[in-house]
Amino acid sequence: MASLDFNTVLRGQYLHWLAAGAATTIGLFLASLACGFAVAIVLASLRALPSRAVQSLVAGFVNYHRNVPTLVQLFVWYFGVPQLLPKAAGVWVNDHNGEFLFALVALSLNVAAYLSEDLRSGLRAISSHQGDAARALGMRHVQALRYVLLPQAVRFVVPSLINQSLTLFKTTSLAMAIGVAEMTYASRQIENETYRTFETYALASAFYLAVSFAIMLAGYVYARRYPPATAR
Repeated sequence: MASLDFNTVLRGQYLHWLAAGAATTIGLFLASLACGFAVAIVLASLRALPSRAVQSLVAGFVNYHRNVPTLVQLFVWYFGVPQLLPKAAGVWVNDHNGEFLFALVALSLNVAAYLSEDLRSGLRAISSHQGDAARALGMRHVQALRYVLLPQAVRFVVPSLINQSLTLFKTTSLAMAIGVAEMTYASRQIENETYRTFETYALASAFYLAVSFAIMLAGYVYARRYPPATAR
């Protein structure tokens, strides 16, 4: 029976690959989450407008990203979109880590579709009197959403937002398919060179578990500190 040897994959260039892969994974996750949440707020706000045309456009965006596999969306952005860009823009993207940029865009839009639906559910959970009161104070529809409704909606859907964050974090591993050197990509490289399959993927699993638990803990602390107004 072969013995375990973690020292092989935890030294030299292999340790550097793991550290760089972990940093890339966390960076891609945080950037995609931030961009996705910003887009989700815009989508949820647009969906709340009394315009059937706008609502239909947003619904189409959401349905595409929720029903087309994330890997296909990554391929569309990495292989398809560059063909539509002007030559100068394509060269600029290739010179500025295009794999990471396209993965960031694809994952951000994907998670935005899910987060926007969660926020829309949160808005529905708020009493209609809240919006009426905001407008009675002279706020416009957009101001009421920004200052009164959306902050409360976020508190209502914290568990869902945490679940979406966990899903996004794990989905970053798909970026290896377009050449992003994140943790899974680095692990495969190390395994191919060392043939230490168990040790390599055990370390990768430990990394994903540790970060996932950190995300859940952050969500728990936030939910305890900022509960919905109805829970007070």
